[in-house]
Amino acid sequence: MLGSSRGQTSRREFMALAAAGLAAPAPQGRIDCQSHLFVPELLAWMEKRRTPPYVYRKGEDRYVVVGEWERRILPNHTDVAAKLAAMDSAGIELAALSINDPGPELFGKDAVAIARMVNDYIDSVARRHPRRFFGLAALPMQDNDSTLAELDRCIGKPGLKGILLYSNLNGRFPDEPQFRPLFETAARRNIPILLHPAYPVTHEATKGYSMAAGLGLMFDTTIALTRLILAGVLERHPDLKLVCPHVGGALPYLIGRIDHQTQVLKRGAENIRKPPSEYLKQVWLDTVSPIAQAIRYGIDFAGVDKMLYASDHPWVDPSLIAGLVSSLKLSPADERKVFAENARRLFGLSSRAQS
Repeated sequence: MLGSSRGQTSRREFMALAAAGLAAPAPQGRIDCQSHLFVPELLAWMEKRRTPPYVYRKGEDRYVVVGEWERRILPNHTDVAAKLAAMDSAGIELAALSINDPGPELFGKDAVAIARMVNDYIDSVARRHPRRFFGLAALPMQDNDSTLAELDRCIGKPGLKGILLYSNLNGRFPDEPQFRPLFETAARRNIPILLHPAYPVTHEATKGYSMAAGLGLMFDTTIALTRLILAGVLERHPDLKLVCPHVGGALPYLIGRIDHQTQVLKRGAENIRKPPSEYLKQVWLDTVSPIAQAIRYGIDFAGVDKMLYASDHPWVDPSLIAGLVSSLKLSPADERKVFAENARRLFGLSSRAQS
């Protein structure tokens, strides 16, 4: 396991584990449930913009700006061949592809066109490599009619098998009433939703020391998922296939406090009938955390049937996360669930990707 008996991890230990994961032969047949690509056509279009979200060049590098946050776009962020090579190195058979933020809702009147652009691109990659990829559709969430129309269009595409939903939609959280028809439709049609972090509402508080990615994004999914629970979305739709990545953000570690607030102090329990922890156990989690103890806790909390292997490539090397899962020394049956079987069940995949 990563870290010493006191839970501390040195940089040397971290890098050694990463190197060990890269060097070790990996079992085949893994399914990566969180893998991203920037869409080249969207990046080229964003280079023409001068207000966020936009892209600018500095020397040979490109940077994407969302709000006050900017990130360098690395060459492999748009390189399908590089992604396939990383998958091969980590023993990944199949990956769920989705875009990086910004989401379509940040583009105002162009949101529907942007959603169509990025979804057609992700679908095209999945169709060119049907044994290696399937896609998650990003929806234009600025109005319900546009959202459901694009969902209808996308779910008819053979390469798309789920929804990428951002944790905030241009500053608004997805539990708000105007967004709730999406959850009813997804539950009724058995379509999985990945609740992925976006430009965080806490950016001002977390931009110091470059904490926006390390804390801000995790706080965003934590707030969004807690709101979905307390709004009663999972109460009304118990069969909703909702995935919260990064081992649920911070919520699994805080859920006892949320239970106490709602069940003992009677704060925020108006829309639910059970402790919030019971609704959280309806949610799938993924393994994107570079510390084995967090993955172990997620499995102990939610159950091995609700844990999905994922890498967050290209931001994280898939072999690092795979090595951490292997270090848990799960039973062979449970390891197969985490690495592939749970994903096959969630996304309705065949036992092998279809050619």
